[in-house]
Amino acid sequence: MAKATKKAEAKTVTIEQIGSPIRRPDVQQRTLIGLGLNKMHRRRTLEDTPSVRGMIRAVQHLVRVVDEK
Repeated sequence: MAKATKKAEAKTVTIEQIGSPIRRPDVQQRTLIGLGLNKMHRRRTLEDTPSVRGMIRAVQHLVRVVDEK
């Protein structure tokens, strides 16, 4: 008998950039680039890890969490 293995799916979070990085501190601009966002209304699906959550929190006024799975 073969054991059925369940592959644990990694949790993901989808974010959308809603604010412009113009006239923002350089560290916030670099955080957006690190999240894969650099233009308005772009969306990116990322793995839900503590480091990604920290980056989202650092620029929470510039991004919106669209979906969490």
